[in-house]
Amino acid sequence: MMARPAILLDVDGPLNPYLAKPTRRPPGYTTHRIRPAGFVRPLRVWLDPSHGPWLLSLAAATDADLVWATTWEHEANKYIGPRLGLPELEWIDFGGGGADHRDGHHGKVPAITEWAGTRPIAWLDDEFQPRDPEWAAARPGTLLVPVDPRRGIGIDHLERVRSFLTASWH
Repeated sequence: MMARPAILLDVDGPLNPYLAKPTRRPPGYTTHRIRPAGFVRPLRVWLDPSHGPWLLSLAAATDADLVWATTWEHEANKYIGPRLGLPELEWIDFGGGGADHRDGHHGKVPAITEWAGTRPIAWLDDEFQPRDPEWAAARPGTLLVPVDPRRGIGIDHLERVRSFLTASWH
């Protein structure tokens, strides 16, 4: 029996379009001031509450698990998930890192490789590096879904994930 596929979610970029101009918050997003551990000042985070139902529907339709793949790590369950209507999700431990890119790969690649094993994954992130596509091509069942950090995820991203998971793994 094949392991359930997983939809890996980064926060900053896909769910929080942090590079959008402050005067041009994307439609549907609301502003939140969040202060994760280790931050002296709160961060401005834009979230679209419709993303929670979209993601839950996508996970149900593809029989996949939603998993945090973010440097927010476990704090995504405290600060991000509730604002989107998501239940507590499994999260990948990046050891407090994951943002450092090395050897042309995203810094999250080693932890994601270890966590996923042979499990099919669709990974939504805004910081894919030049060698990440070759990593994905060498790892059966991997879809990289680049997201513009000025716009965040849209239906087109979720449709790519749905098509990949339903065509490949069911």
